[in-house]
Amino acid sequence: MMRGLARLAAAAVLLWVAGMSAAPAQVLAFEELDGWAEDDQREALTAFLETCDKPKAPEWGPLCALAADAGATPESARAFFELFFLPVMIGHPPALFTGYYEPLLDGSPVRTPRFAYPIYARPPELRDGIQFHPRSAIESGILRGRGLELAWLEDPVDVFFLQIQGSGRIRMPNGSVMRVGYAGKNGHPYRSVGSELVRRGTYTADQVSAQTIRGWVKQNPAPGNALLDHNPSYVFFRKLPNLAAHKGPIGALGRSITPMRSLAVDPAYNPLGAPIWIEKNGRDPLRRLMVAQDTGGAIKGAQRADIYFGTGDAAGDAAGIVKDGGRMVVLLPIDLAFATLSDG
Repeated sequence: MMRGLARLAAAAVLLWVAGMSAAPAQVLAFEELDGWAEDDQREALTAFLETCDKPKAPEWGPLCALAADAGATPESARAFFELFFLPVMIGHPPALFTGYYEPLLDGSPVRTPRFAYPIYARPPELRDGIQFHPRSAIESGILRGRGLELAWLEDPVDVFFLQIQGSGRIRMPNGSVMRVGYAGKNGHPYRSVGSELVRRGTYTADQVSAQTIRGWVKQNPAPGNALLDHNPSYVFFRKLPNLAAHKGPIGALGRSITPMRSLAVDPAYNPLGAPIWIEKNGRDPLRRLMVAQDTGGAIKGAQRADIYFGTGDAAGDAAGIVKDGGRMVVLLPIDLAFATLSDG
């Protein structure tokens, strides 16, 4: 009987996935997830609770209520996910995993000789889905003098990578810290400056990282700034004055994300708020349950994810070298599977 129910649930999940995207899907058993029994799913459960009330499908609500009392031990947390979810691999591995972080940068609330490069608040005339001025025009000063400057940084590379990360902390000369988060972008497509350096023959694909890009731009200021303009996409920020220091930056679901337990994904394939099991290979393999709580301009495809590493330089160093294969498996609610089957 239980095997029959499992087959029905698996069929329903496949129907749901087929309706969500054109990517192929395969239902797995938890025993097929490499390292599943060794992970401490309590940490993932804590991250899941941060946003489990955000998905709109009604099947998530009861799971969110049950999750609040499910994580007393590693075994109970693991049992919660095994009881109420099915592992589904969407798309074809290998996956591509990269990393991101929350920079901690020195800055100033006013322009000074040291701090001369602004980050901007969202212009009121900016409309989602409509192309605004490209990066080159904005960096050339087209918004200057309108009072949109939130803070000033000491290097254009810092501005660029703050935009890539989408959030940050800016340490002011008086010791105070401004938290900033994503407020919108200019509507131009993201273009990778790392890929451009590879195309030019400056580096090979395995040599390119955030650190090598940063170093090359600083060593070659004029061509370096031109390289940054290769990416016409530009991100605007907003102040986050009420975000506690111990909380992570705000993700796409409007809640704080958790170091090493939150992922940025493509929501066309992996629903925001869903737990996702990752098997990242490479120099520092990862086998752990994470939660899809963010998105990114470069994160496209079913087997594509950005791992949130935390705040500061150490997190940035770790995130900047990640470009690894593996696979990712989304956990979908069984109730949602049965509901979909009934609707069909």
